[in-house]
Amino acid sequence: MDPRSEVLLRQRELFAGRVLLAGPPADDLLGQLPEALTWNWHAGHQQRLQARFAGRNSYGTEVPEIEFDHAVLFLPKSRELTEYLLNALAARLHGGPLYLVGEKRAGIERAAKQLAAFGQPRKLDNARHCQLWQVQVNQAPKAPDLQALAQPFSLDLADGPLQVISLPGVFSHGRLDRGSALLLEHLDDIPQGRLLDFGCGAGIIGAVLKRRYPHSEVVMLDVDAFAVQSSRMTLVANGLDAEVISGDGIDAAPGQLAAIISNPPFHQGVHTHYQASETLIERAAQHLSPGGEMRLVANAFLRYPPLIEAHLGHCQTLANTDGFRIYRARRG
Repeated sequence: MDPRSEVLLRQRELFAGRVLLAGPPADDLLGQLPEALTWNWHAGHQQRLQARFAGRNSYGTEVPEIEFDHAVLFLPKSRELTEYLLNALAARLHGGPLYLVGEKRAGIERAAKQLAAFGQPRKLDNARHCQLWQVQVNQAPKAPDLQALAQPFSLDLADGPLQVISLPGVFSHGRLDRGSALLLEHLDDIPQGRLLDFGCGAGIIGAVLKRRYPHSEVVMLDVDAFAVQSSRMTLVANGLDAEVISGDGIDAAPGQLAAIISNPPFHQGVHTHYQASETLIERAAQHLSPGGEMRLVANAFLRYPPLIEAHLGHCQTLANTDGFRIYRARRG
């Protein structure tokens, strides 16, 4: 059981009735709170919860249109996303209680200050290296407009400017990260055919691929609903057409790919995880056509070449600069 869920269950009596759990982990909390419902934006958590507790889970970037009496937000990593989620939930409560739970090292005490916009916050519990806060929503805000919170920015690329639309919580919100910047410099000679942008984020790589290889089908995949929405908005802003899908890892990707191009995700919450990128490397060959190519950027300290060669083939380093490397390998 996730420690944040354990803290909630220490105050189980508060969460009777129709409580909406926003961004919960995929553990047994729903089994302990039989009337609880969930709202998730992580496709993997949604999939696992739906498999165990069918009909009690919603997925997306907007508060689901269901009835609930109180809500619990599991603190996300991004401060901007936290603000959006708190306002979206508080707008639906109008006098009801709103709870915030999170790890101390994730900044729960700082985030709890954001509750003051709705009423007088109070700390209810402090255990398992987590804290639980509550506020009675006496000052309900207007429902936030997610589109208005999008942060657009422009990239001046060799083949022309690219308009990027970034939503709160999306990786490298409002800017181009160093890894993607390096990968953008090494997108020449991509095989023609169906191309996958794995971990698409705000859609920068996928949009560039579609513009540079207009006759190729481009598929963009991310585990996060806000990233999926950002990618779709980026495509629209540039007059491009590609398929954008939600899914948990490479297993959600289609087959018969000519190439997989990725700045793979390394973070989940406050913790650093490499499972998604390692699973990508281990299973890429299952999704690539013969002769298909995987090209990715990774931190230089990660020992990916032996893993790539064990599962795909000879690993070529195309670039090694600024703490990042670009790797390329082809399926035989």
